[in-house]
Amino acid sequence: MACALHAPEFPQPKTIKVNGVAIARAAIAREVQHHPAPKPIMAWQAAARALVVRELLLQEARRLGIVAAPRSDAAGRRETDEEASIRALYEREGARPEPDSASCRRYYNNHRKAFRSAAVYEASHILIAARRDRPESFAQARTLAQAIVTQLRQEPHRFEELAKCHSACPSAAQGGNLGQISAGQTTSEFEAALIALAPGEISQAPVETRYGLHIIHLARKVDGRELPFDVVAERIADYLRDSVMRRASAQYIARLVARADITGIALEGAEAHRVN
Repeated sequence: MACALHAPEFPQPKTIKVNGVAIARAAIAREVQHHPAPKPIMAWQAAARALVVRELLLQEARRLGIVAAPRSDAAGRRETDEEASIRALYEREGARPEPDSASCRRYYNNHRKAFRSAAVYEASHILIAARRDRPESFAQARTLAQAIVTQLRQEPHRFEELAKCHSACPSAAQGGNLGQISAGQTTSEFEAALIALAPGEISQAPVETRYGLHIIHLARKVDGRELPFDVVAERIADYLRDSVMRRASAQYIARLVARADITGIALEGAEAHRVN
């Protein structure tokens, strides 16, 4: 007996309107690229909400009769007329805070750990290339790496020689010398092993990373130092200024949302952010 299979029916997306003005689906489709998300529907919704906020701001600028000439930034990028109107609206209606020295100093005192220069490590390594998905060759590589570690325990002065002979890293030509390294410049496993070493020490076991097995020598460590307030004062002021402006912008948009007639999509608090 023949059986007719029907494709499931999906509801058509609702037309999104802001005070009666429709947001074109083509505009949402173009905006999606700026809102990466785990699922396409989530990106679409984020794009739609961003355009709703943008439309709200443009409507408010027109209501207040705000007209602004587009500006260009240092890179030569020029605002569109709409971007200029939104900027001028924020300049007129938004907060323009200017943190005082006491506020900056208080933030500095409460976050001193954030204002330290990074520690610098002068290190060398011997890399024995190995892949976990090739068990036999990996086992051979581990045997070699362990043999090198054992040899270096007896003859640490031979590190450069053994690096030139065995290391699969281009640094082998320099006896394994990696120069100066700071946080974030190596894999997490390598960095953790490096930090654990004392100056002059060689790792007592091979260190495994996605590149293979490493024997690490730490030649010297220069500890990070606390940066003085005068060096970071402007950075702190910029952060506090931006933080206050973001909160003020979110509150301003929330007020516009509260008195607007928005249909076809729900605007949550998380979407009430500044849109340019």
